[in-house]
Amino acid sequence: MASNSQFIADQVELLLSELVQTSGLRAGQMIVMGVSTSEVQGHHIGTLGTEIVAEQIHIGVQKAREQFDFQVVWQCCEHLNRALVTERVLAEAQGWTEVSAVPVPKAGGSMASFAYRQMKDPCLVEYVQVHAGMDIGETMIGMHLRPVAVPLRPTIRLIGQARVNMAMTRPRLIGGSRAEYFLPDKQASELLKQSPSNEVMPKICD
Repeated sequence: MASNSQFIADQVELLLSELVQTSGLRAGQMIVMGVSTSEVQGHHIGTLGTEIVAEQIHIGVQKAREQFDFQVVWQCCEHLNRALVTERVLAEAQGWTEVSAVPVPKAGGSMASFAYRQMKDPCLVEYVQVHAGMDIGETMIGMHLRPVAVPLRPTIRLIGQARVNMAMTRPRLIGGSRAEYFLPDKQASELLKQSPSNEVMPKICD
């Protein structure tokens, strides 16, 4: 079991490294973790949670945090309305709404319960919108991602027997067909300025 547990921690660290690097996540930005330790063991979600697995996943997350310096929030199970475990200082800085509960394995989930007890000053918040997420065991983290979510395909598709999904987010694209989403190339800008034809000049918004 020890060897297998260490393997889980290594897998989580590797996948978070992929998520951070693919998404361009910056130091201080936030990842939501949704975890079913039951699914990792090959059981139906919510039926056989264990803090032994939770501990190894937490170790993997902490190793990745040491490398990339991101913030993490942990999603509770449906019994606590998928509220999130976070450090109070982060919740207050973000203006998140605190709710009154303490996660335990049978109401909150083994992962959230374990994470809560590792924090300096933990609290539970109702709802967040963060930059990226990892879902181990199909716990449905989408409600806590910023729009627009972009799915990422991890190189490791299973942790234990739980399916793994990851997502990054990007800002909404606004403005329609005439909008620009990147600063124009300097040379292209000069050609537009010098062109005598109105046909090549961009239309202007009202």
